[in-house]
Amino acid sequence: MNMENVKILICDDSILARKQLKDIIAAHGCNSFLEASNGQEAIDLYKEHKPELVFVDIVMPVKDGVQAIHEIREFDPEAHIIVVSSVGTQTQLKNAIMEGARDFVQKPYTNSGIADILKARFEGR
Repeated sequence: MNMENVKILICDDSILARKQLKDIIAAHGCNSFLEASNGQEAIDLYKEHKPELVFVDIVMPVKDGVQAIHEIREFDPEAHIIVVSSVGTQTQLKNAIMEGARDFVQKPYTNSGIADILKARFEGR
């Protein structure tokens, strides 16, 4: 799995959560990250850079993850978005999936869980 030139957007209002996820992904060979601290930043960065994979939290300021997913998928129906959240009520998760999220990762996540997502998305590169 070659991830050298892959752009990944990580959207979470927690700097620590973004760093932890970035460190796990970097250990798998990716070195190109975009970071957003709220849903609106994620939408803007997606439209500007069109990353190949997006990790988004649900509960965030300005616009939540569900709204960000909706607007990103409206802009690009092929966007590959993974929800990463500790607050995963059934309703919020259902709404995120209905808006087009491809998968859900419960915080605290594991290295192997993130590796599985990366492998599924980038296998064969």
